[in-house]
Amino acid sequence: MKIQDTVSEYSFSDVERYQMTGLVSYAELQSVSEMWRIAAQQFKDVIALIDPHVKPKVTLTYEQLYYQIQQFAIGIQVLGVAQDIEDSVLPRIALFADNSSRWIIADQGIMMAGAANAVRSSAAEKEELLYILENSGSVGLVIENLKTLNKLEPEVYSSKVQWIVLLSDEEPQTDPTIKTINFNQLMQLASNNSLKEVKINREQLATLIYTSGTTGKPKGVMLTHSNLIHQLNTLTAIIQPVVGDKTLSILPTWHSFGRIGEYYTLSQGCTQVYTNRRFLKQDLQEYKPQYVVGVPRLWESIYEGIQKSFREKSPRMQKLINNFLAVSGKFIKAVRTWKGLDLQNLNPTRAEIMGAWTTTILLAPLHFLGEMIVYKKIQQATGGNVKQLICGGGSLAQHLEDFFEIIGIDILVGYGLTETSPVLSARRYYKNLRGSSGLPIAGTEFKIVDLETRQTLPPMQKGLVMARGPQIMKGYYLNPEATRKAIDDQGWFDTGDIGWLTPDNQIVLTGRAKDTIVLTNGENIEPQPIEDACLRSAYIDQIMLVGQDEKYLGALIVPNMEALETKLGSQLDLNSKVVRDLFREELNRETRDRPGYRRDDEILVFDLIPEPFTIENGLLTQTLKIRRNVVMERYQDIIRKMFK
Repeated sequence: MKIQDTVSEYSFSDVERYQMTGLVSYAELQSVSEMWRIAAQQFKDVIALIDPHVKPKVTLTYEQLYYQIQQFAIGIQVLGVAQDIEDSVLPRIALFADNSSRWIIADQGIMMAGAANAVRSSAAEKEELLYILENSGSVGLVIENLKTLNKLEPEVYSSKVQWIVLLSDEEPQTDPTIKTINFNQLMQLASNNSLKEVKINREQLATLIYTSGTTGKPKGVMLTHSNLIHQLNTLTAIIQPVVGDKTLSILPTWHSFGRIGEYYTLSQGCTQVYTNRRFLKQDLQEYKPQYVVGVPRLWESIYEGIQKSFREKSPRMQKLINNFLAVSGKFIKAVRTWKGLDLQNLNPTRAEIMGAWTTTILLAPLHFLGEMIVYKKIQQATGGNVKQLICGGGSLAQHLEDFFEIIGIDILVGYGLTETSPVLSARRYYKNLRGSSGLPIAGTEFKIVDLETRQTLPPMQKGLVMARGPQIMKGYYLNPEATRKAIDDQGWFDTGDIGWLTPDNQIVLTGRAKDTIVLTNGENIEPQPIEDACLRSAYIDQIMLVGQDEKYLGALIVPNMEALETKLGSQLDLNSKVVRDLFREELNRETRDRPGYRRDDEILVFDLIPEPFTIENGLLTQTLKIRRNVVMERYQDIIRKMFK
């Protein structure tokens, strides 16, 4: 099944049609799980999954993966997926587990069995998991291990759940009310039975993904098979992998971005290698991936690792590296200008273009010398084979955009939400407008509206981002009121993001409507761009702006202790004048050097927080975004004193 120019229910540009030649099409699917039969035929003996950090190490070909998904589906059917209530939605099965080869087997096995799944991390709080179990009406539970199951006791045994499957090989506990078996026992159960064919309408529910629930109870986002199939068929415009290309899987697969990234790369015959933050550096070197899908914080950590290696060089070498980076910064700026890819100057004059050409020619020898001496070695830190890094889940700071472009690693930033399956737009490698979130993918529309009047605004004007397309969710499960607030009667989805459109329809995001800080002088401050600018400082590891209803901005800062100790010595007092003067200087420089700087952007008060924002302490989401409301609550006393 190869894509032809005329085969697709979506419209593609001529350039995108050309780029997709030879990629496998899934336009005729009725359910996501049908993909595996086609993939097994196309890529039979190609390695699909490598899970190197489990014992024993897991390696599965596409044929073996398809077989295991089928077996899991058979086992689920034997246990029972029939609904106990009259409902037009497919029966639900909860899947509380994290990234692994068995996760995707379970995820797709549930769908192949004729059910929809309700997914969440096994690390989520007990109350949240029990709420999802109840709200979804799940008839079965597939769970990471005994530890996670024990966390849900005793309430799980009084739920609607009729059976439980552990994804581990642990011997399950016996409970008279609910049948409980492990992964191997489920597969054994399947060996004596055959798969019952289930007719699924592509408009039926495929999965429920629950929002993080930072305000009130989490909402179940209903994504249909059609939503997900649209993504499979349109992401070919973004990356065009070759069969056998390796991808590193580090994002949580129960989250929509990590999940669709895995679905898509596996649909095209890639080899997926599971990794985590502990083994990322090692796996980049060992497996030398062509693609890595990640969030801004991941690229920030890679950048910090490279900066650390710079600081360990001799003073002479540090000076040489910094000189090369400075020259190359001017070089890429000039190239962006004559290509029309400078977000601050989208319509350069003829004189500016000629000047940029001259700068490019003059600086090219030094830039390429820097590539030979410095940048090639940095590329080796990512394995040396990266075609593109795929970034989503938040804005990418400008200093990261510049750095990775300088060293010759392409980052394609995309945009979307759980409610949009998730991808709405993404940059193309042939038109990589740094600072933007790219062009809408096929079948997708954007409009920018005034926050108050909801009137459509022209290009280049900033407002609320509305989106419409085949990937927009069916709604929030059992929550029609929230659905009506999110999607209007014309199908436009309120993203809650602030942004603007370039004349050629690329989306540029500037912040979240609900994150906007309003000062007492009436000025609206979008924190993200200022925070991104401040993160350029070697001494700032994490930062969150505060100042709602205050006269000026403040910040909570997690310092980079290693960089700080290198400069000032190990005996540090974070409240000392020398430390605070250093941070004052850093904040002033980075905010004032930012494009579009205004006096109201200045951070006049700050406090240094020694404890980093992490997933474990509840201050970061699973996709490494700062949970602003939780941080505000945790440090409310410090914030109050800061402004007092």
